[in-house]
Amino acid sequence: MVRPEQFLSESLMTRREFLRRSATGGAILLSGGVFLNGCSFERQRAETFIAKVEHYNADIAKVIVNGLRELGVGVKEIQGKRVLLKPNMVEPHSGAGPIITHPLVIRGAVEAFKHLGASRVLVAEGPGHCRDSILVLEESGVGDVLHEDRIPFVDLNYDSGFRVANAGRLSELPALVFPSTLQQIDLIVSMPKMKTHHWAGVTLSMKNMFGVMPGSFYGWPKNVLHFAGIDKCILDINLTLKPHLAIVDGIVGMEGDGPIMGTPKQAGVLVMGRNLAAVDATCSRVMGIDPHKIGYLKAASGRIGPIKEANIDQRGEKIASVRTNFALIDKIPAHHGIRLG
Repeated sequence: MVRPEQFLSESLMTRREFLRRSATGGAILLSGGVFLNGCSFERQRAETFIAKVEHYNADIAKVIVNGLRELGVGVKEIQGKRVLLKPNMVEPHSGAGPIITHPLVIRGAVEAFKHLGASRVLVAEGPGHCRDSILVLEESGVGDVLHEDRIPFVDLNYDSGFRVANAGRLSELPALVFPSTLQQIDLIVSMPKMKTHHWAGVTLSMKNMFGVMPGSFYGWPKNVLHFAGIDKCILDINLTLKPHLAIVDGIVGMEGDGPIMGTPKQAGVLVMGRNLAAVDATCSRVMGIDPHKIGYLKAASGRIGPIKEANIDQRGEKIASVRTNFALIDKIPAHHGIRLG
């Protein structure tokens, strides 16, 4: 068993040694976490927060702390909690700025939650396009940040799993297999990259939760979920798991043929909120995309949260002040007719 203090004391450990031991060290987490019995996010109204952040050298931790406080998330809610940050790390790619949640956004979130008193903050992901998560960490630069800051990483693709009845039942999957790590944390934070998507139209905080599903059960790139229906499985996963927060990296996003073949898009924002449907609807509008034309977001309305703009209380910047139309591709069916008027 790898103990938490080992990560702090073994300062001479190489980056690869640290990442490999961390990736197999799910046992560093304490037992007894809350899973699937938190507050329901199926409410008529929700709040989202938009911050202008022009570059990754900004004080991102301060931006996130301020955003959380605007959303009513403070020390009282975070103190003593075990927080899992779920970035989007779809595949290894040198200089993968528009593909993968930026390492400095991850670092900023770690610092923010520690500032608010979290007892443990870890990063966890199950990359969909690559069986070697350590390679993804190294190529993306995320591994450097984790090593420098001694942040534990859990490879969800190879974590042991447990079955839960499918609460959504939109797909034909009667149950879902989740990684055991999720039983040992208190808060799940979805941290996607703001991107258009070849099959779903957009990929944001709800779609990002595909990465918690173990590849050892669902294949690569989570083929079982694709065959069962992407939109339906997005809803099933989020209705069953109920993530607690979302922080979307839209400083540099991806437009066009995302989630991996598109081009960088400077949007200059971080978007945050408690309700993932509301966050994704807000992000869609920032991208110049109508959330009511995105299949899984339309289906999320009334099940997971509001997507109608009038039912989302906007904090921070106004959508109109940061809107920047992400390029859509005519030959991609999922991009047809989704432009916001």
